[in-house]
Amino acid sequence: MSKNVVLGVSGGIACYKALDIVSRLKKKGINVYVIMTKAATEFVAPLSFQSLSQNYVVVDMFEDPKTWEVEHISLAERADVFVIAPATANVIGKIANGIADDMLTTTVMATKAPVVIAPAMNTNMYENKIVQRNIEFLKSMGYHFIEPESGRLACGAVGKGKLAEPEKIVEYIEMLLHENKDLKGKNILITAGPTREDIDPVRFITNRSTGKMGYAIAKAARDRGANVTLITGPTNINPPSFIDVVNVYSAEDMYKAVEERYDSCDVLIMSAAVADYRPKVKSDVKIKKSDDDLKIELTRNKDILFELKERKRNQVVIGFAAETNDLLENAIKKINKKNLDYIVANDVTMKDSGFGTETNTVKIIDKFGNITDYPNLPKEEVAHHILDLLVK
Repeated sequence: MSKNVVLGVSGGIACYKALDIVSRLKKKGINVYVIMTKAATEFVAPLSFQSLSQNYVVVDMFEDPKTWEVEHISLAERADVFVIAPATANVIGKIANGIADDMLTTTVMATKAPVVIAPAMNTNMYENKIVQRNIEFLKSMGYHFIEPESGRLACGAVGKGKLAEPEKIVEYIEMLLHENKDLKGKNILITAGPTREDIDPVRFITNRSTGKMGYAIAKAARDRGANVTLITGPTNINPPSFIDVVNVYSAEDMYKAVEERYDSCDVLIMSAAVADYRPKVKSDVKIKKSDDDLKIELTRNKDILFELKERKRNQVVIGFAAETNDLLENAIKKINKKNLDYIVANDVTMKDSGFGTETNTVKIIDKFGNITDYPNLPKEEVAHHILDLLVK
């Protein structure tokens, strides 16, 4: 069944970004119902929101009703998530003090859905003690806030107050719409991406990992209520929002980051492609080309899971095996050697599977040798299958 989002739009120059929010939600198959304050209509016409949402836009409490129902109650009950973006200091103050004098504030007071508020205003207004008090009070009452961003504002000032990007707001809405919160309160530590091992200041050794699988797991775990920490090597994709992200470079960096956080996690999922070797000697200057062959002596990096296996207590530990041959044999060896609960094995030579693809074909093997085969699936679906095992 399609989800319903009620979007409240209050008066500010950032109103135009709310159009993008509606468009993105509609593309995801989510129904959107828009309520505008009269001030908001001075910036963007209701017809624009009506055209994108394909639903009538409500502005005036006292206009002739379009249906035989109490409109603000109907919208309040219909909402699976209620979002106000942009939210002005005026609207935030009204909600914090129980004032319901227009359609937007009246409907907010009547809803039992999660309410997400995305402020947008001048920096000085945002930092005003009264505004901050109202925000903190609403947070204590269970309202969700998406922090504004810093940058150049419409008034010419530079500082915090820009409406968060629509992509980020939509991501937060999707997170709240995810009904299954079976990992709520669990601390999940995930590694993703490649590592890099420097040869000299301009060259390095790395691998083909893009981080897509690990990032998909991080997003899925976040949506299911977990407290997620993502330790990521260098990638070209943006990590999910609303999680803790630790950026690392080398295998040694990743080992230190995991080692520091291991004891406090409930689950460790090692999807990163950590370099097995690094140059024994790193040159401080660029190695110049010569007529001779270049020989680089390599030395082993720490095997993170092997190093941590003696410290394992109640954690569930999941490893990955990206192989080109003898898939099951190599994966099972890793389970035993590294004291894993599960290993996710995939043949990276298969079409549409492995590094850089949007899909993956995996076998998940548990420590007892049970094997579950999964067909080629989007990586986010694979991520949820992995997390299902944790719940079981």
